[in-house]
Amino acid sequence: MIEIKNIKKRFGEQEVLKGISAVFEDGKCNLVIGKSGSGKTVTIKCMVGLFEPDSGTIVYDGRDSTKMSFNERKAIRREIGMLFQGTALFDSMTVEENVRFPLDMFTNKNAEEKMDRVNFCLRRVNMENTNKKYPGELSGGMKKRVGIARAIVMNPKYLFCDEPNSGLDPKTALVIDHLIQEITQEFNITTIVNTHDMNSVMGIGDKVIFLHNGLKYWEGTNKEILKITEGELFDFIFASEFLKDLRAHAKY
Repeated sequence: MIEIKNIKKRFGEQEVLKGISAVFEDGKCNLVIGKSGSGKTVTIKCMVGLFEPDSGTIVYDGRDSTKMSFNERKAIRREIGMLFQGTALFDSMTVEENVRFPLDMFTNKNAEEKMDRVNFCLRRVNMENTNKKYPGELSGGMKKRVGIARAIVMNPKYLFCDEPNSGLDPKTALVIDHLIQEITQEFNITTIVNTHDMNSVMGIGDKVIFLHNGLKYWEGTNKEILKITEGELFDFIFASEFLKDLRAHAKY
């Protein structure tokens, strides 16, 4: 479980986060949604340590990372897997080398142990037999799968996914959503997904946190979100005519 308490962050004169508190639960897909500029990306970057919050606390299973030294935080960082928006695969490395990279950097495993773990993760994301391919030979969906394999290769407690469906067609996006959900439940990971994709919200949103103007505006489940009748969240969710129809049918 990750808990953030009263997180604030300012860049110059702009106050981006105005005191956000939330709990992200184990074994669930915790989705952070909001319009561009709402603060969701800054929140995630504060949580993983890319930004330092001006105030507030970030607690990983009872460990307050905001009170730790740089070296003390390394232990937590090694428990974090990250799926980047653009996958951030190394073009000059094969699939196998990309997935193995965190093991090379952060573990003392021998070559056989590393390969066993790499192959396990590739099989788990249905990318077996692609070890020697390069990212340039893969489709967008395949690259996301490799990115997920690399994100889980260290057997993380916490998985952060930044816009995992960016650049994907709707069918492939659903496949990636379901894969993230399966891995979350299978390994009891605390997963945080930063997204504006309402299909993801309705498909895997065990818990949904909506940010607006640097504040937590609403939280609940993807079933509860359909009951919203007005306000900023309503406008955000039901911008899609499909979801308006879905909500109308849900009343009956």
